[in-house]
Amino acid sequence: MLVLALSALVCVVWFGLIFCHGRFWQAGPVLAPVRGSRLAAGNCPEVCVVVPARDEAASVVQCIRSLLAQDYPGALHVILVDDNSTDGTGRLARSVPDPRGRLTVVAGRARPPGWSGKLWAVAQGVARARELAPDSGGFVLLTDADITHDPRHVSTLVAKAQADHLDQVSEMVELNCASQAERMLVPAFVFFFALLYPFASVNNPRSRVAGAAGGTVLVRWSALARIGGIESLRGALIDDCTLAAHVKHSGGRIYLGHSCLARSIRPYPHPADIWRMVARTAYVQLGYSPLLLAGTIIGMVLVWIVPMQLALLAHGLPCVLGAVAWVLSMASYTPTLRRFGQSSAWALLLPVIAGFYTLATIGSAVDHHRGRGVVWKSRAYTEPDGAISTHMRGEGTATAMNRTMGDDVG
Repeated sequence: MLVLALSALVCVVWFGLIFCHGRFWQAGPVLAPVRGSRLAAGNCPEVCVVVPARDEAASVVQCIRSLLAQDYPGALHVILVDDNSTDGTGRLARSVPDPRGRLTVVAGRARPPGWSGKLWAVAQGVARARELAPDSGGFVLLTDADITHDPRHVSTLVAKAQADHLDQVSEMVELNCASQAERMLVPAFVFFFALLYPFASVNNPRSRVAGAAGGTVLVRWSALARIGGIESLRGALIDDCTLAAHVKHSGGRIYLGHSCLARSIRPYPHPADIWRMVARTAYVQLGYSPLLLAGTIIGMVLVWIVPMQLALLAHGLPCVLGAVAWVLSMASYTPTLRRFGQSSAWALLLPVIAGFYTLATIGSAVDHHRGRGVVWKSRAYTEPDGAISTHMRGEGTATAMNRTMGDDVG
């Protein structure tokens, strides 16, 4: 009787996810590229790009080159903040040819108490941007130093914001999927991100769900001023989604989609690399709560692992119901696998992959309770002031599917 009740529960849960959870399983929206030459002359507001960078020598030159090569016809400033790098990041950025005088490199100051490293660097970049464009009513583009941009990217983002009167436009950049570890785990990362922040719900003004992907966040100056600037986020370790929540809950309209014009060039060659990416902020998303961690573990097992076990080990109706739930889970994953050009056969390993992410989340909690906290770019955060935005608390079991890649807290 207990097995039958469990099988019925997992089946109901999966039907609810498929039909009542923001169509998270769909491939998601993609902005069609727009060339700068297609933008109307009066529809090209000033854009300031802010790039926080700490020890990014391996990628910063490619990133800055791609930003300086944008075809955007309006005024464009690129501000890189060298966040006390030890590998010559700032020097390499300054070496990039800049015939149009678009680049400014800022030497980062020491981080004050209560700020995450990345947001302090962003705040310094935004302050410099305001000096360069004191009267601008345009946009700030926040991006990372390990991302390259197609020349049409800024034009495409601005065109979307202007056409739909959006306060924020964010895109999940293309992620590396070359190594065996990346092929197995990276598509699932994007899938779990969409489960936690269904794109359709994020883009729906009537929904309170708010999300963003830190690799590409275009935000209006007016929206940033309305929420109190970067200072209002200062301790956040999940800075992109915290910003999205502030903008949306203050009455702004936001958009989240997939990018075909921006790509992360940071590799994750081994499972341990992805484990560290996940573990550094998974427990942060759970509000450092052992109760939420326990709920997350139970939920993960129920949603991802129990259906497979019922399908393979149970008999009669429980086996059928478990198989239905397992098939629904695999079918929901297929569009994401297709986006990455991967075989649908990877869906068979989804319970194993979910187990990996669950264990990494447990590892994140263990790190915290051992006093290590969040460690990234040689900095450790135990529980900085404001690190947990109120919109992150109580999100339930899905929060274990944290979205840390490209969200450097350094």
